[in-house]
Amino acid sequence: MRGRLRVYLGAAPGVGKTFAMLGEGRRAAERGRDVVVGLVETHDRPQTAALLDGLEIVPRRPMEHRGTAFTEFDLDAVLRRRPRLALVDELAHTNVPGSRNAKRWQDIEELLDAGIDVLSTVNIQHLESVNDVVEQITGVPQRETVPDEVVRRADQVELIDMSPDALRRRMAHGNVYRPEKVDAALANYFRVGNLTALRELALLWVAGKVDEQLDRYRADHGIAGTWEARERVVVALTGGPEGDTLVRRAARIAARSKGADLLAVHVTRADGLTGGDPAHLARQRTLVEDMGGSYHQVVGDDVPRALLDFAGGVNATQLVLGASRRGRFAQLLSRGVGVETTSRSGSIDVHMITHAEARRGRSPKSRAALTRERRLAGWLIALVGMPALTAALLPWREDLALPSEILLFLLTVVGVALVGGMWPALTAAVGGSLLINWFFTPPVGQFTISDPENILALAAFIVVAAAVSAIVDLAARRTREAARAGADAEVLSTLAGHVLRGEAALPDLLGRLRETFGLTSVTLLERLAEPTPDDKSEPTAWRIVATSGGPPATCPGTADTDVTIGEDLVLAVRGRLIDASARRVLEAFAAEAAVALRQERLREEASLARPLAEADRMRTALLAAVSHDLRTPLASAKAAVESLRGTEIDWSEEDRRELLATADESLAKLDRLVANLLDMSRLQAGVLGLDLEAVALAEILPLAADDLGPLRDGLDIDVGPAMPDVVADPALLERVLVNLMSNAVRYSPPGARVTAAASWHADHAEVRIIDRGPGIPPESREQIFLPFQRLGDRDNHSGVGLGLALSRGLAEAMGGALVPDETPGGGLTMILTLPISSRART
Repeated sequence: MRGRLRVYLGAAPGVGKTFAMLGEGRRAAERGRDVVVGLVETHDRPQTAALLDGLEIVPRRPMEHRGTAFTEFDLDAVLRRRPRLALVDELAHTNVPGSRNAKRWQDIEELLDAGIDVLSTVNIQHLESVNDVVEQITGVPQRETVPDEVVRRADQVELIDMSPDALRRRMAHGNVYRPEKVDAALANYFRVGNLTALRELALLWVAGKVDEQLDRYRADHGIAGTWEARERVVVALTGGPEGDTLVRRAARIAARSKGADLLAVHVTRADGLTGGDPAHLARQRTLVEDMGGSYHQVVGDDVPRALLDFAGGVNATQLVLGASRRGRFAQLLSRGVGVETTSRSGSIDVHMITHAEARRGRSPKSRAALTRERRLAGWLIALVGMPALTAALLPWREDLALPSEILLFLLTVVGVALVGGMWPALTAAVGGSLLINWFFTPPVGQFTISDPENILALAAFIVVAAAVSAIVDLAARRTREAARAGADAEVLSTLAGHVLRGEAALPDLLGRLRETFGLTSVTLLERLAEPTPDDKSEPTAWRIVATSGGPPATCPGTADTDVTIGEDLVLAVRGRLIDASARRVLEAFAAEAAVALRQERLREEASLARPLAEADRMRTALLAAVSHDLRTPLASAKAAVESLRGTEIDWSEEDRRELLATADESLAKLDRLVANLLDMSRLQAGVLGLDLEAVALAEILPLAADDLGPLRDGLDIDVGPAMPDVVADPALLERVLVNLMSNAVRYSPPGARVTAAASWHADHAEVRIIDRGPGIPPESREQIFLPFQRLGDRDNHSGVGLGLALSRGLAEAMGGALVPDETPGGGLTMILTLPISSRART
């Protein structure tokens, strides 16, 4: 049986994740569970270290990488020990090269597969989905990340929360970092604004995780009622002009509750008779999305039930409806959608919003399609109206001629045909002819006709009545078909809108289909082997590609409706049978799902081919560089050497020294260019050799400054006190620093000083190269890191444009980062971030 994972999630270092994990471990041990500490980082915090007393600690595994000693989590030792519960800190940690797994979360996966329960910790900035957001907020890139899915799969995620002020007080009291690090940390990463933003990210992420667990629990236990755990406001749109007012009012209602969701829904009836104005719906959909909500469309003949089913499916707490646009007479005949929805809403609060269009009447729509109510009305007129007309004409029998009486009966039959269609009209025609024969055709009181003209009149009466009835019925069928086609087109139009806006990812597409038709689950299945006659009922012959909703169909035979897409793909839906008219829309969704799947796989193939294309581009650029930029120093050196070797001119000693200096300078430039080209090609190929070790910035910065030669005079170096060692390759780090410093000095105005300042906080150090030059516009800052380009192409004699590209590549290869920033007051600041050596942390 797979072990259970519990993750303690925090907004920032120091909130107490490790402390909480150790506390739970001690409680478990006191309850008699077999507990071991696989790896815990105390960061020299006495209160945290005290919790380790009495717990069994598995020794760390010593490792050596490029001459530097490290200690890592000993996965094999814990697997051999096989405890019931293991405590493994820092879920996102990157293991030392040479370890079995690249990441610690992969080690934890092996423990879980072995049936061992695990407690672990992670900070919000290490989750992959918010990594870029955290960098934007704090300005500090996080190279150690963990996929969100790893944490989402955890059986428990516990938020360890602390207010920014409380965390800063803890730091000021020395409970998080050593005293010499506190000031730098408080002034940089641990600013109140940063901590507040990180705290909100953590709270929102955990809220999303809890929301998923709640939805899963409700689905597993068949709970249809609303649980008001989170505000969700659903606004019903009819496609009328009042929709804009309703959307804005619903948005204000949602805004009153922090984090509330806004959803707009339009119900399309299968017959299309209640379809809204497409222009209004398109505008209202844009309005909803601009306000941070989402637009949905469902199909249902019972509009109140469809609205409430959708609201219940999304666990809505409030439903916003517009006051009826129907007139008073129409409201007397039926209660209307608003009243029906309110009466059935149960625990969902319903808001009836007044608007300028209330009671102005609906926009005119064709009502020729024969509804059930119209057919009942037709039968009522046929069965009651004909005898009533006969009774009304009997007193005037002597005064009216037979043709006049037949015309009145014919007029009634036409009315029945217009209201109820062909069969009530035919019934009325037959019944009317019998009444005319008995009461108005001589001899009266008998079913016989004495005058041949009367026979012709009655025959014409029946033919005309039948013809009118058939025409009315045909028109009604055509109108119904047109309305249904319009409803299908409206649904497909909404689908096309989502595709055009980039929302055609396969899970989203299946989710839209499920909610549109009110289904339990929608699953895309792929055949695993060659088709056989009976494999549609064999789950082992199919693979679930993607699914949305409740328990998925594992094969087409377990679905209520399935649509075949090619030979190997089938869309299987559960929840209800899809009739033939709606199946066309289902097939359109199925075709789009196949396209989405194909696009996903093409993107995967493209991502695999991208490194090859990049390598090809690099080779092309290298050839261009060799043919152009390397030619100048090579030509200069060759000319100088040939001049010295020549006998035609007797060079003076001063001329010889100048030619030798020219050759030396050209060859040195050539050597640097070739070294840069080779290193860039190795970076692109991923084979650059690194010799990572603990490096003291207080030593490497002066060495790099000395390499600048005369440019050294314009540089100031500022290294913070007790600066810890960083993990880097000394030679490569010196090259990076030399390049950054020389660029800064070269582009600084005369008399302006360049500062190289080093500081550290948390688990990384920063070297800031600050100049007062012209700076770089924000939109062009990434361009300077592109190889074989120089910003502005100002000259053609300064090399192949590899300096900054190579510097960033080398920094990232050493586990760091290089980002540009604006110098306050004007200029450019290049920020080099490097990881702190583990020896400096302990």
